[in-house]
Amino acid sequence: MVVIGIAMLQGARHAHIEAIQRAAHELSMEIEIIELRTIEDLQQQEIDALMLPGGESTVMRLRGNDETSRLLPALFSWMRENESRPVLATCAGAILLADPQDGGEPLIEAEINRNAYGGQADSFESPLDCGFPGIFIRAPRFGEVGDEIECTLSGEVVGVRRGNRIALTFHPELGEDSRYHRMLLEACA
Repeated sequence: MVVIGIAMLQGARHAHIEAIQRAAHELSMEIEIIELRTIEDLQQQEIDALMLPGGESTVMRLRGNDETSRLLPALFSWMRENESRPVLATCAGAILLADPQDGGEPLIEAEINRNAYGGQADSFESPLDCGFPGIFIRAPRFGEVGDEIECTLSGEVVGVRRGNRIALTFHPELGEDSRYHRMLLEACA
């Protein structure tokens, strides 16, 4: 059984849970999803992979670094302890990987700019060059990228990969294609 931890700090967490369950069904894989809210949640259960959903990165930092949670530093440590651990980060999750603001090295090598596509009213859906429909909501934008490019939108980088870590500026959980959630699960198999 594969155990997936999902950071429940903010964002479309439940849509990611549904997408992971759909991906597991497509792969005929047995999974367990652990909702991570505090450092204790991470310490009590060994997870095989991590899902960092979108949301608002400032709120996620406040909640994740709060003394009652301390989840974010624990997740950064979990990722840094073993670079091969699978991680899927979307939108604000990608911001946290590129710019953890914890004094440690970035978890992906890419510059990132918050809300670079505009505000809520500027949200859009567009076919991506990797054959995947991208849904962008107050999305960040990658700048200079040092890791492998995973996906582009008209030549602009919208997905970055470092081994088993994937950071996307769009929201795959809001579409019907579960490719990226399958990739997360397959990296555990």
